Formats: sequence, C-alpha cells, structure tokens
Amino acid sequence: MCPCLALKASLVRVFGRVQRVGYRRFVLDSAQELGLSGYVRNEKDGSVTVFVQGDDAVVEKFIEVLKTPPQPAYVRSVDIKEVKPKPRLKYFAIKPSPLHEELQEGVGAMQSIFIDYWGEFRGFVGEFRDYRQEFRDYRQEFRDFREEFRDYRQEFRGFVGEFRDYRNEFREFRDESLKISREILDEVRGLKQEFRDYRGEFRDFRQEFGDFRNESLSISREILDTGKEVLGEVKGLRKDLQTILDERLARMERDIAEIKAKIGLT
Repeated sequence: MCPCLALKASLVRVFGRVQRVGYRRFVLDSAQELGLSGYVRNEKDGSVTVFVQGDDAVVEKFIEVLKTPPQPAYVRSVDIKEVKPKPRLKYFAIKPSPLHEELQEGVGAMQSIFIDYWGEFRGFVGEFRDYRQEFRDYRQEFRDFREEFRDYRQEFRGFVGEFRDYRNEFREFRDESLKISREILDEVRGLKQEFRDYRGEFRDFRQEFGDFRNESLSISREILDTGKEVLGEVKGLRKDLQTILDERLARMERDIAEIKAKIGLT
C-alpha cells in the first residue's frame, strides 16, 4: 500500500496582515512543533500560501493554529483546499522570495514591530507623564509630611522632657512609698507580736474566767440549796408559831370567859 495514502495534504491561502510581520516564521515554527512537512511562501497580492501534509487530525489542528498568529500579524480569512500529498517533502520550510523582497520582508517586519512598540512607548510616555505629575504631588505631600513630622518631633522632645520630670517624680514617690511601706511593715510586725502576747494573755484570762464561772456556779448551787433548806425551816417555824399563837389565843379566850363568869358578865 502506498504510504502517501496515509497522509492528508492541504493547500491553505491566508489573507490579512501576514507579510512583513514574521508570519512565515510563525507558520514554520508551528509546523515543526507538530511534526508536519510542507512549505510556506509569500504571494504577490500580499497573501501567504501554505502547503502542509501529515496526519489528518494534526493537519486540522495546524490549520486552526494558522488563524491565530501573534501580533502584529492578523488573519482576515483562510481558503482551504485538499490536494494530493507530496511524499518527497520530508520537512517544512520557508520558500524564499527574491532577495529584494526578502529584505523588504525583514525591514517591514521590523518596521511593523517597531511601530507597535512605538505606539506602546507613546502610551508609556503619557502614563509616565501622569506618574511624574503624581510623583510631584506625592513629593509635595511628602514635604508637608516632613514639615509636620518636624513639628511632631519638636512636640515629642517636649514630651520627652516632661516624661523625664514625671519619671524623676515617680522615682521620688517610689522611694518614699517604699520607706513608708517598710515603716508600716515594721509596725505591723510589732503589732503582730503584741497581738500574740494579747492572745496568750486572753487565753489565760479565758481560762481564769472559766474557772471563776465554774466556781460561781458551784457557789450559786450551794446558796440555792441552802436557801431551800432555810425556806423549809422558816415554813416549819411559821407553822409552829401559828400553832402556839392559836393555843395562846384559845387559852386567853378561856381565861376571859372565866373572868366574865366570875364577875357576872355572862
């Protein structure tokens, strides 16, 4: 079977801004990267002709790549025709034009690129002018900040002097506070010792008071018991006196009755 039957070949005519802008070099690099064979050449009408052959899917991919070249090249339209493969073509190459055209191609490509860069540079110039004006504004603002900083620095120096005075005053206050604290601590220690002495004395007093209370309770109980005995005796004595008085009263009544009888008063 002829190996050319496995190849697909296409003849592509590309229109647009494709000459003097490095488009042929772009086509060559793309074909070599995909492993295709063929050629590319400039035409008199300003278009570019590309013959390419290889695997069907790879050729289709290559044709899509041709439509999106890098700037400043621009593809307006593409005409595609299927043609017979050329098995003798093993590599992809640029078919050169006459020398003067190649020189024009190179100069044109450089000129096109330079024009694009020049336009971009003009944009940068305008942007740089804006930045320069902005920088001037920032510089003026920085000068204002610097002047304000100087004022703050002077004010800060005043704060530093005031802070030093406060620091010295604080140190004096600290020393005085420490002195007073030590005196209070010594006094508290003395009070603590005195309190310990009072606590011991209080314990002795509490013990003594406990003994006194117990003795007082004992005496009170004895007094109560004695009082009860005396009260019982008094009650007995009162009863005896009542009996004696009753007897004497009865005797007196009898004597009075006898006396009345004797004198005839009955």
